Amino acid sequence: MMFTSTGSRGLYKAPLSKSLLLLPTVLTVLLTVLLPQYQDLFIYNLQAVRQGKQFWRLVSGRLICLDLKDTFCSSLLIYNFRIFERRFGSHKFASFLFGAWILSAFVDLLLTEALRFMFELKVDVLPAGLLGPVFALFVPFYSSIPRVQVTQLLGHVSITNKSLTYIVGAQLLTSSAYMWVVACSGLIAGMLYYSNKLAVQKFLRVPGWAARCGSVLLEPVFSDSEPTAEAPLGMGATLDIQRQQRMDMLDQQLLLSQLAHLRRNAQQQQAQQTGLLNWNRFFPTLRHRGQNRHHEGPQPQQPPYMHPPDNTAVAEEQVARLMEMGFSRMDAQEALRASNNDINIATNFLLQH
Repeated sequence: MMFTSTGSRGLYKAPLSKSLLLLPTVLTVLLTVLLPQYQDLFIYNLQAVRQGKQFWRLVSGRLICLDLKDTFCSSLLIYNFRIFERRFGSHKFASFLFGAWILSAFVDLLLTEALRFMFELKVDVLPAGLLGPVFALFVPFYSSIPRVQVTQLLGHVSITNKSLTYIVGAQLLTSSAYMWVVACSGLIAGMLYYSNKLAVQKFLRVPGWAARCGSVLLEPVFSDSEPTAEAPLGMGATLDIQRQQRMDMLDQQLLLSQLAHLRRNAQQQQAQQTGLLNWNRFFPTLRHRGQNRHHEGPQPQQPPYMHPPDNTAVAEEQVARLMEMGFSRMDAQEALRASNNDINIATNFLLQH
């Protein structure tokens, strides 16, 4: 699993990510194989922008990759970053991409001018394609996605759930001589938009009417049906890896069932103490309990909650990460204790209950 249990659901609830995977790839193949005579229109030529006043190249040169390797790597990254569209919604995800795309164009011009002035390095042509926003997505990926260790190599090198994404990004970074300029522009644009230091999110966003039009046009074509089953384990892996993955899944299911059993026992003991009154009407389920505390007025006094007897120490860093996702501190602590501080299992349980 790349992020959480939603990582195996493909492009479900991510129509914009799916369109960004399919449309640029098709156009790249057309320009590379069938229509090479039109490639000049999509070259990201900054010299033509400065001297020839061809400002339209800031648009056409930053939409379609002219290198199949760049297309492949950027498509893999967009597929991995689809979690942000599920988490924030297509409108906010599109606004982030649009804002990063605009900001990275200005940063491209500033960086190339700075290189020419300070180091006499003349950069006339940069790699074409939707690369600035792709690199910009590394900012929320680094900041908001928990890092969970998967295994270790040689006892010292840690492999996490985010390692493969960084490796693909490094491959894209080394694909051409001046890709590092585009990468720096994208990262700077991503930090400016994600932190909102200059209040850029107020004016660099997709209008509501455009988001509604895009939803009408894209969702019927690019939306996926809800998955009915998990993807097969260990596709393309060895038998030992497949067995280990199945054992890990069984361990997760066992811990989840133990936590659910403990909670059911606690609720039964609570019901015996409170009689026939249904306290679930006054105290919501696990997912919404922490959110409603800030909005509801005075409530009847809650009977004492019977915590399962567990003395497992809880890592405050992981509690803070779960609280950033919207869960209450008590729910995060309970889930982490039951899962032995495994943040993936704890997140899965909190999302399912």
